[in-house]
Amino acid sequence: MFGGHLRSRLRRCAQLFTPLLLACTGLGAACGTAQTSGFVAGADMSHLLFFEDRGVVYKDNGAPGDALAILKRRGVNCIRLRLFTGSDELVRTNKAYDYTNNLTYTLPLAARVKSHGLQLMIDFHYSDTWADPGKQTKPAAWAGLSFAELTNAVRAYTSNCIAAFKAAGAMPEYVQLGNEITGGMLWPDGAVGGTNDTPAQWLKFGQLLKSAYRGVADAASNQMPKIIIHIDRGGDWPTAKWFFDKLSQQNVPYDVIGYSFYPWWHGCFSNLFSCLSNTAARYRKPIMVVETAFPWANSTNVCDIAATTNGQVEYVAALAETIHSVPGRPVVGLFWWGTEYQQLWGYQLAGFDRRSFWNTNGNVLPVADAFGQLSAPVKITPALGTDSITFTWPISGAGMVLTASTTVAASVWSPVSIAPIRSGTRYSVTVSMPTGHTHFYRLQAN
Repeated sequence: MFGGHLRSRLRRCAQLFTPLLLACTGLGAACGTAQTSGFVAGADMSHLLFFEDRGVVYKDNGAPGDALAILKRRGVNCIRLRLFTGSDELVRTNKAYDYTNNLTYTLPLAARVKSHGLQLMIDFHYSDTWADPGKQTKPAAWAGLSFAELTNAVRAYTSNCIAAFKAAGAMPEYVQLGNEITGGMLWPDGAVGGTNDTPAQWLKFGQLLKSAYRGVADAASNQMPKIIIHIDRGGDWPTAKWFFDKLSQQNVPYDVIGYSFYPWWHGCFSNLFSCLSNTAARYRKPIMVVETAFPWANSTNVCDIAATTNGQVEYVAALAETIHSVPGRPVVGLFWWGTEYQQLWGYQLAGFDRRSFWNTNGNVLPVADAFGQLSAPVKITPALGTDSITFTWPISGAGMVLTASTTVAASVWSPVSIAPIRSGTRYSVTVSMPTGHTHFYRLQAN
């Protein structure tokens, strides 16, 4: 089967097999073509213009460049931008850091994202400033509205924003309706949880989300983005179950469940795995971790990983192994928060300038290469030894199992007994060179 020189055998046989598949005899090996991972490796870059306007420079090996281009070269394929409701006047008269992400600011940045051929996620906060589990402050302009007027305002505002992105050639692929809305949004009208954990409050919250959804649909027409509902409890299955069970009763339409997972707040990888596994089994929807980060300095160890630049790489690898070990591989995306942060004198950055993808000199860190590998095509690559063969594949294939068979048409493939070894962002398994019959090897999802 493998006559001629090994190189020609590899080239000829590469056309014979399906993705993720190799065929091996004592004489050689053949590689299948790469399979696109389809995974969204995303970066929240919401403050990019803010930092650039204050003289911050982004570098690649010492050479200044466009931060978006630098990340795209490494495999990042989607950019997340938050959107505040605040007016330009609020931005001028308040602290710019806390109010800048309004439509005036975000629209040109979104167009710039698209000009780089990147996907776009828009994160509606429905507040003039930061919205999170501790605060979901209603926009000042909506403060005196009745509930009926508020639902109409949400729909109109959402529609107008999506229409503006669409007109600018920056139609998002993903839209979050609210940010970390574990306790609801647009408080007090849409507050849930605690004393607000009542049928009446959940009904109001559901109506607000439905109005937001209709606003997206009004403007999107035949370019409807995937809709994400995002809470902060990536390591807290009981609270996540409470939230999404209650939300299901409201029949709110959405496509993706989104979580935040910060290990210093939400626990370690077993907590994340439990939440993701239970979420997948109960709700049968795709899942994204839309916020995560890890420090490269100024921190003690987190989840037994050192707060170093190498530790960031290790964290990405551990995350990949965790999310892709969930049966059925339902986790379809992962986003780093504060990716663009650098030290900026005079601003309180909550430590995220030491959790970003850039060091104090503005150079991109190794974590960017590791993170970008999450979207790399999954392909087994063989390396022949004297009496063995080593199979390697990228971190995008984390959680996949190397299996073997003596026929490509086998209904059952046997897992290779040797556990893969990870070095950086690649896995490898070395097996003895098979003799006699041709052996087939492939990666298989759990």
